[in-house]
Amino acid sequence: MSETVRLICPMGRKQGELWAGGVLAVAGIAVVAAAPAFWGSLLLGAVLVLGGAALAWHGYRIAVPVLEVEDDEFRYTRGRYIVRIPFADVGSYYVLPGRTRSLGLCDTTGRPRIFPSVEGRRANRPYLPLTRRTSPAKVDAFMSAAGIPPRDRSLTSGSGPA
Repeated sequence: MSETVRLICPMGRKQGELWAGGVLAVAGIAVVAAAPAFWGSLLLGAVLVLGGAALAWHGYRIAVPVLEVEDDEFRYTRGRYIVRIPFADVGSYYVLPGRTRSLGLCDTTGRPRIFPSVEGRRANRPYLPLTRRTSPAKVDAFMSAAGIPPRDRSLTSGSGPA
């Protein structure tokens, strides 16, 4: 595969903090502009502007997961946490449902791959966390575009009745 296939997971919390920080900063400027001679409005405006700037800065720093397949390599990036797997070693995938969706990868024999924890804890995890707003359909479309088949979760061999 020579072209790059990329999925950037949407992050509602990041967008919310950026917008809320901007709204607070604008509200602080409006409070100061309404009564610039009153010290209470200056103090309230300064607190709103500083709070809005801090909230926007924190929202800007939230790492968004990115799935990418390029040059025979599967990559998962979330901030400084990077997982690189040769494309030939990825056999299938599955999406874990729940409040925060996660992506599980299996090797060519069908066993789940184990990854170090994203949060820096000592535990290893058999999945890579995505975000709440990541649609399983988008993950399916990304994986099919990359050429990775879904994991067969059926209990039968798939051959049908004999």
